[in-house]
Amino acid sequence: QAELGVNEHHQNEVVSYMRFARFKRGMCLKTVDSCFQDLKDSRLVEETFTVDEVMDMLDGLQSVVHSEVESELINTTYTNVLLLRQLFSQAEKWYLKLQTDVSDLENRELLDQVAEFEKSEYTSSNKKSTADPIKPKLAPLNEGGSELLNKTVAYLQEENEKLKTRLRTIETQATAALDEKSKLEKSLRDLQMIQGDQKNNANQDITELENKVAALKSQFEKTLNDSTANQKFLEEDLVTTKHNLLKVQDQLSTAEKELEKKFQQTAAYRNMKEILTKKNEQIKDLRRRLSK
Repeated sequence: QAELGVNEHHQNEVVSYMRFARFKRGMCLKTVDSCFQDLKDSRLVEETFTVDEVMDMLDGLQSVVHSEVESELINTTYTNVLLLRQLFSQAEKWYLKLQTDVSDLENRELLDQVAEFEKSEYTSSNKKSTADPIKPKLAPLNEGGSELLNKTVAYLQEENEKLKTRLRTIETQATAALDEKSKLEKSLRDLQMIQGDQKNNANQDITELENKVAALKSQFEKTLNDSTANQKFLEEDLVTTKHNLLKVQDQLSTAEKELEKKFQQTAAYRNMKEILTKKNEQIKDLRRRLSK
């Protein structure tokens, strides 16, 4: 940190502006001096003047000096606005919002500090050679912006790597899911083929089943009448038998489906039903896995 509380680069910029302000101030003072000198050369040619003549000369001098000083103050204000515009424009390029405290502009302690700094700088500059190199113009604020930009780039690169890793993981999971889906679809097709074959075999046995359903129906009806506890179970089996018979042949009547379902209680049909049940459970399990 330099004497003004800023870094060396910014202090050099302040010194450059103070030299510019000193030059403009000197030009203004020369203009005021020339106004007085013009009055002396043009009006003070006689040894005695009346009060009115003196008042007239002073009024004219006041008007000229007032105009020159006002013009210089206005120009100084506009110059400071342009300087602030340069700083704000550079800050906006890096999405920064600068703030100013106007109350500090009338802080006598700070003003005295700046005056001392100008005095010391002017004294040291007088000791240097008059052939000092010209200071460069105000450069963009690259230091803080570059650091912010580098941090942003590093953060985005890190996030990009995380997203790439996550994408590879998702791709691997998706590939595994597709493979599993293909296997399940193949298994499902195989099971459907098995079910189709079993259905064809069942169609061939319809005639035989119809002949045996009547005896089975009588036996079931007798069992349902003897045991109330078994009646509900047998009724559920009867409904299941009707449902299976509807799959085998849509043209069978309700009575034929009931008889066919009773026939399903035989050992041969129970074995076939057990096989179908296992296959159906396998299909349900595969469907649940496929859904997941």
